[in-house]
Amino acid sequence: MKQQGKNVVLCFSGFDPSGGAGIQADIEAIASHACHGTGVITALTVQNTVSVDSFQPVSASLIIQQARAVLEDMNVQAIKIGMLGSVEVAEAVHGILNDYPQIPVVFDPVLAAGGGASLAEDELVDAVRSLILPLCQIITPNTLEAAKLAEHSDNDNARAIELLDMGCEYVLLTGTHAPGHEVVHKLFANNRCLHEYSYARLPHEYHGSGCTLAASLASLLTQGHEMNSACHAALDYTYKTLLAARQLGMGQMLPERFFWTQK
Repeated sequence: MKQQGKNVVLCFSGFDPSGGAGIQADIEAIASHACHGTGVITALTVQNTVSVDSFQPVSASLIIQQARAVLEDMNVQAIKIGMLGSVEVAEAVHGILNDYPQIPVVFDPVLAAGGGASLAEDELVDAVRSLILPLCQIITPNTLEAAKLAEHSDNDNARAIELLDMGCEYVLLTGTHAPGHEVVHKLFANNRCLHEYSYARLPHEYHGSGCTLAASLASLLTQGHEMNSACHAALDYTYKTLLAARQLGMGQMLPERFFWTQK
């Protein structure tokens, strides 16, 4: 008997030498949901748990070759996008998404590293607005990323609505950078907030939590979850990875994405 295959998620992500974020975080989160993670490397970075020192985007032609090698071979059921790194990479990803409009897209708009270093110049932010957002089923910005992308609005809710106006179907606005004893995440669609999800604020900073959330969400969408259910389950999973996080370096904590294997 032929064994049934796993659901396949294709990730456009940067490579993080520390293993905390980027493609490694994606694959760990995807595996935790019993899916198969494939990866298109968009940028090589020099970073650790403390900071990002530099990065080098991968050439657009190599981006396209990597993606087509997977898409022509496997039944990809969701696409997760993280760090892009350059306008040329954004254009390459845009071309791939246009060719596969039936595949749902989850976009974590990585515009800055956890330590604050910029990973996107103004030209790339413009390219994200015009080329990537209109092709996404859901985007998962934090409040700082939303403020950078939605420059014409002056509060978080209005920014989420502005992002919807750019063409994406859903916005999951994460609240880790907002003040308060609780972290409140909000799901928006149809020009309004549909759901809120509250979690107790944890005392540390984490490296790769955004990657974890978006990759988890992409995996859950391949399994037939409707959007509210998928967001709730992805947020729960991510929160548990943070509760089990470890400090392996001198900077941010690393989420333990395989917490479920521990007794």
